[in-house]
Amino acid sequence: MKDEYDFSKAERGRFHRPDALLTPPVHLEPEVLAFLASRADARGISLSELVNALLKKDIELIEAAE
Repeated sequence: MKDEYDFSKAERGRFHRPDALLTPPVHLEPEVLAFLASRADARGISLSELVNALLKKDIELIEAAE
């Protein structure tokens, strides 16, 4: 690392995107991941597709209970 950096030509907020949608990482426990990965494989879909489908069903159940 340098002792000093020249920020005299820097532009504040140059890379800021207020409308950017960030996708947070989701960490699954190893046994949950293994189970879901095998179910996704059996159905011929990606793990992401399976997890999203399961979460959407949970959202429907939660909203129906409210």
